[in-house]
Amino acid sequence: MKYKVVLQASGEGYSVSCPGLPGCWSQGKTEEEALENIRYAIQEYLEAMKETVQDAEVREVEVSV
Repeated sequence: MKYKVVLQASGEGYSVSCPGLPGCWSQGKTEEEALENIRYAIQEYLEAMKETVQDAEVREVEVSV
C-alpha cells in the first residue's frame, strides 16, 4: 500500500506524519531515517486498527478523486 506523508525539516532533524492516518507520525535525524520510521509507524498503526475492528463488519469501498 502507498500512503502520502508530510516531511518537515527542523533544527533537530525531520518530523513526518501520515495525514490519512490521524495521529500517525514519527521523526528521525535524517530524511531517510524519518521515512523508515514512518513506515514502521504506519505498520503498527494499521495493526492496531485491525485489532480494534476485528469484531466489526468491515467493507472496502472505492473512491475516485
